[in-house]
Amino acid sequence: MTVISTDKNPEALSLTLVAEFDAGVERVWQLFEDPRQLERWWGPPTYPATFYKHEFVPGGKANYYMTGPEGDKAHGWWEFTSIAAPRQLEFDDGFADSDGNPTAEFGISHATVTLEPVGERTRMTMLSTFESEEQLEQVMAMGMEEGLKEAVGQMDSILAEHANA
Repeated sequence: MTVISTDKNPEALSLTLVAEFDAGVERVWQLFEDPRQLERWWGPPTYPATFYKHEFVPGGKANYYMTGPEGDKAHGWWEFTSIAAPRQLEFDDGFADSDGNPTAEFGISHATVTLEPVGERTRMTMLSTFESEEQLEQVMAMGMEEGLKEAVGQMDSILAEHANA
């Protein structure tokens, strides 16, 4: 399992996930930069994502939906606030309606993804910050922590495919 730790911090209104991969920083970066690779791991295995918009530039937007086992769709959006390839990515994150328009339900969170080399490996730190303790508890109750661990756990197999290609 690639995930080393998760840490929910109610005082800091944050959830931090740390993972390591047997791949270089540039290769791991591609899993965010390329929407076809991103959708192969974003979302837990039972809720795969489909990105139908992915403007990977500061100020750009991404829209996606995750499809559940019964065919239900949960829509989301990102707005990229900072991109420092291939080391750091920041984006605002929220829920959307079926047309991709942001909804106020569950508020907005902010994610900072940092990639750093650790020898031949890459350490990824994903820090999600929330607007309130209530919002943090709400997404935790929805299974965000476990879902994120399952999603990130899928990255190894994608990285291994390209290493062997």
